[in-house]
Amino acid sequence: MHILDTFIPLWQCAIYYLILIVALYFSLNWARKNLDEKMVPLMSVLAAGIFAIMSMNMPVPFGTSGHMVGGVLVAIVFCAPEAVIIVFTLVLLVQGFFFADGGITALGVNVLNMGIIGGFAGLYIFKALRRVVGKYVAIGVASWMSIFIAAEVVAIELWLAGTFPLVQGLAVMGIYHVFIGIIEAVLTVVVIMTLEKLRPDLLVWNRKKNMRITQTETNEVISQ
Repeated sequence: MHILDTFIPLWQCAIYYLILIVALYFSLNWARKNLDEKMVPLMSVLAAGIFAIMSMNMPVPFGTSGHMVGGVLVAIVFCAPEAVIIVFTLVLLVQGFFFADGGITALGVNVLNMGIIGGFAGLYIFKALRRVVGKYVAIGVASWMSIFIAAEVVAIELWLAGTFPLVQGLAVMGIYHVFIGIIEAVLTVVVIMTLEKLRPDLLVWNRKKNMRITQTETNEVISQ
């Protein structure tokens, strides 16, 4: 899903960079207020894992490729799309500088697709579906949809850049990422289930729930 430097005109890259700068501003403000000694190492571990799964590229016609992303995993663990933006900016910087995966001028558009669009879409689809279909089904659906939506956005961006035709791009990226999204969904559900079982304290929704319970108990004691 990485877009290479030469695939996007520089003037369009500049627009995507502006979006990234604004997103990073809000994301770093969020990090200063919300990350603690537990969350920073967890974010580092997730970034390393995402770097690994993104290295497993599956070839897609018209000069691009597809791979798992992991953005929804980060968004759900932290209950914040801001965390996804920070993680993907760091991961894509390393990939662009040292592994020629994606690029530097295309950094903004790649973070937009995999971090901003993938993270926001996945998290809010999960929140919308959680009470309707259950937590783990919602995670799976959100993971799949985030991959599919991001892939289709990539096709639109490459069409706007004049790289390849829109209809063929939407079809090819959509078909391939239907299957990649299934793998993404299974992986995300398995990791979240494992964390829920072994380290539920690392999931922000559990920490928030515990904080509400503690606050309620404190209020009851005070009222007595």
